[in-house]
Amino acid sequence: MTDTGVAPRRRGTASGSSRRAELLTLAAEMFATKGFSQTTVRDIADAAGILSGSLYHHFRSKEAMLTEVLSGFLDGLNARFTEIVESGVDPQADLDGLIAESFRTIHNERLAVALYQNEASFLATVEGFEFVAERSRDNEALWIRVIEAGQASGVFQASLDPALTYRFIRDGVWSTVSWYRPGGRHTPETLSEQYLKLLHAGILA
Repeated sequence: MTDTGVAPRRRGTASGSSRRAELLTLAAEMFATKGFSQTTVRDIADAAGILSGSLYHHFRSKEAMLTEVLSGFLDGLNARFTEIVESGVDPQADLDGLIAESFRTIHNERLAVALYQNEASFLATVEGFEFVAERSRDNEALWIRVIEAGQASGVFQASLDPALTYRFIRDGVWSTVSWYRPGGRHTPETLSEQYLKLLHAGILA
C-alpha cells in the first residue's frame, strides 16, 4: 500500500508494476499539492524524469491516474466504514470507531485524503467522476445511520439534525489532513483520543 492508499495493480513485470505505483504516487502528490487542473502530463513526466510519451505506457491519461487513486481510496474507505457499522453493537462505539478509522486513514493515506478534500466538489461536475459523489453519499449514509440509531436509543441528543451533525464531524476530522504530518507530535491515536474527549464532554470544565 502506498501513501496514495492504492495498492499497485499487477501488470507486466514486477519492476513495471513497481514503476507504475511510483508514477501513481508521484501524480497523486502533484494533484494534491498543485491541483488536478493545474497539473499536466508533462509536469508528471518531468518530475518522474521520463518523456511524456513514456507515461502513456502506464496510464492512458491523467484522468485515468486520478480515477485509480480516488476509486481505490473511496472503495477501501467505504469497505472499512461498512465493516464498523455492520459489526457494531452500540451507536456510541460505532461512531467512535468511524472517527478513529478516519484519523487512521488520514495517517495512512494522506495524499489520497488531501486530493479528495481538494477536488471532490470540482469532480462532481466532471463527466466520468460520478463515482466520487456516489461513494461520498454511501459513506454519509453509514454515518447518519449510526447517528440516528444513537438518537433512537437515547445515547445521542434527539434535537440534533443527523445530517448536520455528520457534516460538523466530517469537516472537523478530515480537515486535519491540511496540517497533520506523520512523525510529528501527534499520532492517529492521540488525535482520535483528543477529538473524542471534545465530542463526548465538550470544552467546558
